[in-house]
Amino acid sequence: MNLDIALPTTQVEPPPAQSVSGHPFKEPAADGYTLGGYTWRHSSQDITRPVVIINAATSVRCPHYSRFADYLFDNGFDVITYDYRGIGESRPLSLRQLQASWSDWGALDFEAMLKRAKREFPGQPIDVVGHSFGGCAAGLGASGHVIRNMVTVGAQFAYWRDYAPAQRWRMFGKWHVVMPLITMLCGYFPGKRLSWLEDTPAGVVRDWSTPTGLYETRPSGRIIHAAGGSLPFANVSAKILAISITDDPYGTIPAIERLLAYFINSTNTHLRIAPEDIGEQEVGHFAFFRSAYQATLWPIALSWLQHGELAPDTPGRTVPRSQPL
Repeated sequence: MNLDIALPTTQVEPPPAQSVSGHPFKEPAADGYTLGGYTWRHSSQDITRPVVIINAATSVRCPHYSRFADYLFDNGFDVITYDYRGIGESRPLSLRQLQASWSDWGALDFEAMLKRAKREFPGQPIDVVGHSFGGCAAGLGASGHVIRNMVTVGAQFAYWRDYAPAQRWRMFGKWHVVMPLITMLCGYFPGKRLSWLEDTPAGVVRDWSTPTGLYETRPSGRIIHAAGGSLPFANVSAKILAISITDDPYGTIPAIERLLAYFINSTNTHLRIAPEDIGEQEVGHFAFFRSAYQATLWPIALSWLQHGELAPDTPGRTVPRSQPL
C-alpha cells in the first residue's frame, strides 16, 4: 500500500531545540488519568493578570506552542500548555489499551486544566487559545462558563465536506479511509512512524474519521448527547475570535462556521486572513504558531486576549455570520 499521500500543510514545526521554558507539571483528570504539561507563571501574584490555556490540535504535542506561550508570557499573561491523554507528556507506555476520545480530551482533559487554572491562579481571568480541534475541546468542558476571552485558529471538527474542494478527496482518503484502516490493524494510529503527526488513540481516530457534520453524531459525541441531552458548548459565554487562513484546507469558512454555531451563548467574530494580507505566500493549518509569524499574526491573538476586540489595523476581513449549517 502506498502511504505517501501526506499534504504539505500537515507538517508541524518541531519542538524547540532547547527545553521548554515553562515549568513541567502533572495534573489528574476527574477519572484519575494523569496529564502532563507546562506552566509559565510570573513571580508576583496579580488577580488582574489573565491566565491562558492553550488547547492543541489533534495529535500535536504541546511544545509546538511553547514559543507562542513565551510570547504571551512576555506580554503579561500566565500560560498553561498540556498534552491530551495519549499524546506527548500524557502518553502511557502503550496506546493499544487506552480508551480515549475527542470528548475525553475536552470533557476530562481540558476541564482538568480549567480547574487547575482556577486553583493555581485564584481570582485571575481565564482565557483560551484553541488550535484546530482545540477550539472544539474548549466547548466540551463543564466549567466553560469561566472562560473570558477565546481565540481559535483553524478550529473545526473535520467534517469532510467542509475540506477545501481542491484537496477534499485526497484528504478524505487519507484521514477517513487510510487512517482508520491502519488503526484497526494496529489498535492505535502509528502517526509518528508515518510522519502523520503523533501516535493517536483509536477512539480519537473513530471520532475524527466518522463522516458526519454534527459533533453529537460522532461516536463520543453521541455518548455525551445521550447522557445529558445537549452538548456543553452553551456553557461558554466568552468573546470568541475565530481566525481562519485562506490556504488552510481544513479551516474553510463552512468548517469554522460549523463549529461556531455550537457556541450559542458567545459573541463570535470570524476573521479570515489571506497569506498575502501579511506579505506571505502560504501559511496553512499549522504555521500560525511558528515564531516566523510573531510580528504579523501573533499580535492579532494578543489584542483579542487583552481587550476582547480587534485592533484597527488588523489584516484580513471579518466573515458575516451565516445561518446554522
